[in-house]
Amino acid sequence: MFNTKTPHINGKFLYYAFIAGGNQILQNQVEINRINVFPVNDKDTGTNLASTIRSVIDNIEPDKSYKTTVNNIADAALMGARGNSGVIFAQFLHGLSRETLNKPIINLREFAESVNKSIPYIYDAVANPVEGTMLTVIKEWSDFLTTKKDAIHDFKNVIIDSVVVLEKSLAETTLKLKVLNKSKFVDAGAKGFVLFIKGIIEFIKKQNIRNLVVESKESISLIHTEEISDNEITHRFCTEAIIKNLTGSKTELQNRLSKNGDSVVVAGSENICRIHVHTNHPAELFHQLKDMGTITFQKVDDMVRQQEVAAKRKWNIALVTDSTCDLSQELIDFYQIHVVPVNLNFGDNHYLDKVTIQPNQFYDLLETHAEFPKTSQINEQAFTNLYSHLASHYDAVIAVHLTSQFSGTYGNSAKAGERIKKEFNKPVHVIDSKNLSGALGLLVLKTAQNIEIGESLESLVESLEKDVIQSKIFVSVRDLKYMIRGGRVSKPKGIIASALGLNPVISMDENGKSVLFGKTFSQKASLNKIYRHIKKISAGKTLWNYIILHAHNPQGALETEEKMKQMTGKTPVSVVDISPVIGMHAGNGAIAISLLFNH
Repeated sequence: MFNTKTPHINGKFLYYAFIAGGNQILQNQVEINRINVFPVNDKDTGTNLASTIRSVIDNIEPDKSYKTTVNNIADAALMGARGNSGVIFAQFLHGLSRETLNKPIINLREFAESVNKSIPYIYDAVANPVEGTMLTVIKEWSDFLTTKKDAIHDFKNVIIDSVVVLEKSLAETTLKLKVLNKSKFVDAGAKGFVLFIKGIIEFIKKQNIRNLVVESKESISLIHTEEISDNEITHRFCTEAIIKNLTGSKTELQNRLSKNGDSVVVAGSENICRIHVHTNHPAELFHQLKDMGTITFQKVDDMVRQQEVAAKRKWNIALVTDSTCDLSQELIDFYQIHVVPVNLNFGDNHYLDKVTIQPNQFYDLLETHAEFPKTSQINEQAFTNLYSHLASHYDAVIAVHLTSQFSGTYGNSAKAGERIKKEFNKPVHVIDSKNLSGALGLLVLKTAQNIEIGESLESLVESLEKDVIQSKIFVSVRDLKYMIRGGRVSKPKGIIASALGLNPVISMDENGKSVLFGKTFSQKASLNKIYRHIKKISAGKTLWNYIILHAHNPQGALETEEKMKQMTGKTPVSVVDISPVIGMHAGNGAIAISLLFNH
């Protein structure tokens, strides 16, 4: 792989060297997060770089050809890049790929020249390049390689010796940036790059492929409040997307992004690029971008919530759910619940549920759009990224998701949880609610309140698993046309049922499958049927609480709330728009009641 007599790099060497460097970022992401104060003090640079690394490790295989391997690494990094530093790092790899000669092996001179030619790529990608960051460290490392490029028979030692330049450049970032000088930290992204190269240097010295395994490291005290500043976040949402087939230039795209926020990076090419911007209005931004190309992926992180995790977390156990969880935003914010959005598609248009499209917008589109919407499960990578960040700050994570009978979201969350549990040596419990919407909301809320009073992790999980059995939801459908459009009811049966004026009531069974609970000839009759059933199942039980849900039917929700108050003597914890996962089939006008009984 690395011939010391005629030193060349081939594809397999590059592959294993990348893994060695990547392992250093994975194993030190907690420390990188800790020192992250620029451009935003949201403590996630290590997590973002780790996401980029994982995308490469998970998606490529070793190849003998250097050119093939560097191309594969660059493509995988671009698709998995995350955050400001992650996208810049991916752009560096993209430049390296574009500027590498089409050869199966390369020597030091060729390597140094490709690194040097990649520098304009990273500077051009950033709308406002700032020295004293990852940009500077990569450039000064490149300058050193350029001065040594003619020592072609000493490739190994040149790379090893470059660590001196890297460490000096890294130390100087504290002096070059005012915010770093104040905190006495080095730049977090630059630190990540230096660790990456140090990992490669260790591999060059030892070349022991068997040791290239990501090992868990013992946790340290991760919260250092005296080192965390309360710098105001002026643009709340870290927003990213992959855009294919740009209709304009990358410069035009960069200018459009700059008008909507800051920390703008555009990596890749006109054929496929990854954007990064901090903005306050992601839904409005994506509306503006829809005519600039095909948006195939979106990612939005709430940096205020991330800062809370690092500096103002209320408890030591993190609570996670997905956007099918219907609960008021006030409760979600108070209990610092982490909500991962489900993917929604109207035709070719991609949205993030409750982030880049709100429920009222969803129901408007449901009425006007020619194509019926589709949902897709949250992928494993999204959960891996989140759990990695949470494990850097919390002692444990509990996640509760919509029924596994409706989506692969629970399975992907569970896989990510197992991975992060091994990496961080911290417990991650993922629970199938066997329900959704308001029922899921009640399960999440009760768990949050149990965390608040200080219950142990074991008690929390045990209680949650018992609560799953006691959660119920009943949905009154006002119009069958949505169930017909969505294929939940066959067209012939739907036409007959509609002609008869039937209004079905939908519920969930003990296995998390939807069931037809009953059918009536009006929504009023179907709600009365639900009320009677609630009285029946309440016998001998104590109601913990309930949630009223509706689809563009606030008057119906108000009437239902009054009836439930009379029946239970309780005020609902929330009255909210019903989750689009149910709403797309129940349709406009639907009313639902979710309940949770004490076990």
